[in-house]
Parts: sequence; structure tokens; C-alpha cells
Amino acid sequence: MIRLLIADDHAIVRGGLKQMFALSGDLQVVGEATNGPEVLACLRGEPFDLLLLDINMPGISGFEAAELIQRSHPQVRIAILTANIQSASRDKAQQLRVKFVQKPATQAAIQQAIDYFLAAP
Repeated sequence: MIRLLIADDHAIVRGGLKQMFALSGDLQVVGEATNGPEVLACLRGEPFDLLLLDINMPGISGFEAAELIQRSHPQVRIAILTANIQSASRDKAQQLRVKFVQKPATQAAIQQAIDYFLAAP
């Protein structure tokens, strides 16, 4: 079972993702964060394997949070879920070696990103 943290500043997005993942037998949502500092605070709480992370959040951006998490908790896998379609964002995600999923994403696109992590060693 993969333990998932959802980080997005929009409650409706977090709620929709939680509902979607509730149907999955492979995932357990163990927490939510609404901004960058909350994401980092979650590192001190219940452990998680995968972080589904928005780029544009208050406090600390998703990219900044991803970089900090990769340094301190390299075992956490990160998927960026964002409405930002700029090629610079895609390039940054690739540079950080995180999965990039564009909003509005279909359930299939999000599941494909999750499957990528399920298949990884």
C-alpha cells in the first residue's frame, strides 16, 4: 500500500483527489497540506511514500518544497499536479526528476502517474 500526501491550496481539488483515491486499493491518503510550509511540516508526521504536489501554493512553492524534500527525504516520490503549462515548469520537473501531471488531469492521467510509482523499484 502506498501512503499518499495531497498538497494543493484548493480544497475542492484535494477533496476530489481523496474521493478518487478512496476507490483505489493501492493507495491510502494519509494527509493533506494547503501550502508549502504545511507540506514540510507533514514530514514530521505520519510517513508517506508519495507526494502529489501543486506548484503554485502559498508560502513555499511546490518546486521549492520538492527540492527540500528530495534532500531530506529522498525516499519520498513526488508527482507535480499543476495547471501551469509553461515549458519552464515541465523542464524544472524533469530536472528534479519528478512526474509532471497537468491540470485539469483526467483520472486516467493521474492513475498513470501513480502506476509509474507503483512500478518503480
